[in-house]
Amino acid sequence: MPYGAALTKSQEDWTGPQAYTMAARKAAAVAALSGGTLVGLYAFSELREHKEKQARVQAAEQVKMAFQDELPSRAAQISALRTTDEFDVLVVGGGATGSGCALDAVTRNLKTALVERDDFSSGTSSRSTKLIHGGVRYLQKAIMKLDYEQYMMVKEALHERANLLEVAPHLSAPLPIMLPVYKWWQFPYYWLGIKMYDLVAGAQCLKTSYVLSKAKALELFPMLKKDRLVGAIVYYDGQHNDARMNLAIALTAARYGAAIANYTEVLHLLKRADPESGAVRVCGAHCRDVVTGQEFDVRAKCVINATGPFTDALRKMDDQKIPNICQPSAGVHIVIPGYYSPDNMGLLDPATSDGRVIFFLPWEKVTIAGTTDTPTDITAHPAPSEEDINFILKEVRNYLSPDVEVRRGDVLAAWSGIRPLVTDPNSKDTQSICRNHVVSISPSGLVTIAGGKWTTYRSMAEETLDAVVKSHGLRAGPCRTVGLMLEGAKDWTPTLYIRLVQDYGLEVEVAKHLASTYGGRALEVAKVSHVTGKRWPIVGQRLVSEFPYIESEVQYAMREYACTAVDVIARRTRLGFLNVQAAEEALPRIVDIMAKELGWSTQKRIDELAAAKHFLYNEMGYKARSEQLTNTEITLPPAEVNRYKNRFHKFDKENKGFITTVDVQRVLQSISVQIDENTLHEILNEVDLNKNGQVELAEFLQLMSAVKKGQVSDNRLAMLMKTAEQSLDQREPVSVDRSGGGV
Repeated sequence: MPYGAALTKSQEDWTGPQAYTMAARKAAAVAALSGGTLVGLYAFSELREHKEKQARVQAAEQVKMAFQDELPSRAAQISALRTTDEFDVLVVGGGATGSGCALDAVTRNLKTALVERDDFSSGTSSRSTKLIHGGVRYLQKAIMKLDYEQYMMVKEALHERANLLEVAPHLSAPLPIMLPVYKWWQFPYYWLGIKMYDLVAGAQCLKTSYVLSKAKALELFPMLKKDRLVGAIVYYDGQHNDARMNLAIALTAARYGAAIANYTEVLHLLKRADPESGAVRVCGAHCRDVVTGQEFDVRAKCVINATGPFTDALRKMDDQKIPNICQPSAGVHIVIPGYYSPDNMGLLDPATSDGRVIFFLPWEKVTIAGTTDTPTDITAHPAPSEEDINFILKEVRNYLSPDVEVRRGDVLAAWSGIRPLVTDPNSKDTQSICRNHVVSISPSGLVTIAGGKWTTYRSMAEETLDAVVKSHGLRAGPCRTVGLMLEGAKDWTPTLYIRLVQDYGLEVEVAKHLASTYGGRALEVAKVSHVTGKRWPIVGQRLVSEFPYIESEVQYAMREYACTAVDVIARRTRLGFLNVQAAEEALPRIVDIMAKELGWSTQKRIDELAAAKHFLYNEMGYKARSEQLTNTEITLPPAEVNRYKNRFHKFDKENKGFITTVDVQRVLQSISVQIDENTLHEILNEVDLNKNGQVELAEFLQLMSAVKKGQVSDNRLAMLMKTAEQSLDQREPVSVDRSGGGV
């Protein structure tokens, strides 16, 4: 049996004849008790799903596929794309859906190719809420409106949630989410809805939801607002590392033989006349390797358009006259320090001030809050707006205790993802938004998969490949991706990190991070880790002190097809999504490591550093963070202005009106504090608004005003000057008697 095809215990329980009989009895009993209501529909759909799953697992047992333990290099993948006479399937788009289509196709024994013009998961798939969920709000609509389509959409997502948690246990885990209740009448309403959510999940329910008293809710979530709180309900959904999950899907496809390449752009589609019908058919794409500039054709019997928000751009390469189907919506998330939420409890605000839903979730030792949902233009580089950031902060304040000051300056990173909502081109009403995904086939044979959500990527891919096989007459086996273990899952165990600590001498925090990021492949990362020269840890030099990312991950990232510094900080590690300033601090070392491995010139190093900083500044919220200081008016009272002027003049001894690194270094030396010059330049540059290499008095007063308003927090220059002033004030003059003088 091939890698990933072995049945788990839960699958075995689902596939035997006894399980089938039990499922049938359960369906009949539940339907009878429910009187044929929505619950009855649930029971019979559960039985139908059981039949389908039994057939799929039996088919998976018969498959025999070659598996490559060593990933082909990117150069080898490009060569395969260039030299293969014809693929069965060419997937355009390396997000979750595109990668899922490639994995589905290659495991059906189809000759498969995938091209992505940027990096894998560089778009929407890396900018999600990090949840694997069925959609509580969709179930609410299904019940309130007796909408069977909405109900089936939730049911499908819950099935896919269970599968994803099973096939990538290192990258995903159940997460309890608290729904606080502030009115007594809401308790039965919310309780019924959450219990229905459990019921629809059936045997795949992660853990049973439960009710909490006010005291217990505050014990588990002490930051919660106490006023009028009457209790809470806790339910479970899944959480994952979205970019790493996307990458795992793509790499698994590559190991099964798919030719995949990032930074490979489709310039135009290839077409030819069908010899039998004379109809013009899509037969591949003319591509360009963005890294080298080389152009080449990739021929395929079928081309799948899985480009997310850019769906219409590829559709118009096929037919310029067709109307757009994508209606993009922007979802903004912010990252704030981990102390804003418990380590293992999320929060759901089911009804914000404008009717949207806000999640408040612990993730990677920080807290994520979001999302918004606003119409937007399609762009490859979406940026979070200050308006959306402040909206999320406002909603967070509504649910947290007044004792917790929610400060704008605490936003460590922010990002915007474009959700590709679509209209169904096959529907008579082409103006209405499709609530799920759409699979359409153009007259020339271009297959488009659009819409949907992260959780259902696998079932979307299955439906797409079913349509491909049927419409293009391809000889292929059944779908085999249910239960198919993804990259790193095979040798992962919950205690793998202990082996990393014991065998390699890694820090516990670093070992846990490697195990949860790379799964069984973490051992490969550990093997290339450099000796620190310290007593402990023995290996594993951190890129930045406060995060567990180590230098060997940069080396390993290039094996995973990382081509740029942005690939490393955004998708191989998640540093850019966690803290933009920490990511900027790590960039020079990341660029140095990549330059050595890839043979970059001096100019290439400069360009990479600039491009990565531009990414952090525009797409990860650094610009919005910087503007908090730039746009701050000085509103300090006169007494505070004088106090801060005196502090400034302790550094500006010559009364120049500005300070430089030389001034700061002089004061630090006088109090026996040492900071290297490069770090000092970075510290001053954060406050140097006009970028003239010095901090002027007005800039310093702006900084202190922003700090007081909470628009800026944890500023290094402000903390450094305050500490230095305190040290200087404590140095009292030595008395005459003690100095040995006097008469």
